[in-house]
Amino acid sequence: MTATQERPEEQHLAYDVFARACPSRGTLEHVTGRWGALTLGALHEGSYRFNELRRRVDGVSEKMLSQTLHALERDGLVHREAQPTNPPRVDYELTPLGHAVAERLLALIHCVEGAMDDVLTARTVYDTRTTTA
Repeated sequence: MTATQERPEEQHLAYDVFARACPSRGTLEHVTGRWGALTLGALHEGSYRFNELRRRVDGVSEKMLSQTLHALERDGLVHREAQPTNPPRVDYELTPLGHAVAERLLALIHCVEGAMDDVLTARTVYDTRTTTA
């Protein structure tokens, strides 16, 4: 059985994010970048229109959100639904794959949020140590 004839569950084993040419690197970058992670986390809450999503992901520019949504849509994580209305209405929501990825990202986000007291203490200790050295 050749690589193209492998069953889908076996094909994923051929990907190695640590390999320079692996296509999974691009997707990982889209998912774990600041705006990708926050966009996926927000869309996990439900469907959003563009400007609603921009308000939810505080600090993202219109250009960055647009680029992020395009990348996530291309990767199959976000579904874009354009309504034929005047003015046009466009809604964004997670695909099943997007939900699976967002669940894992939210676990990481909650872990980081829950550890922030320790992180802030570590930063203070580090900053004190490096400024006195």
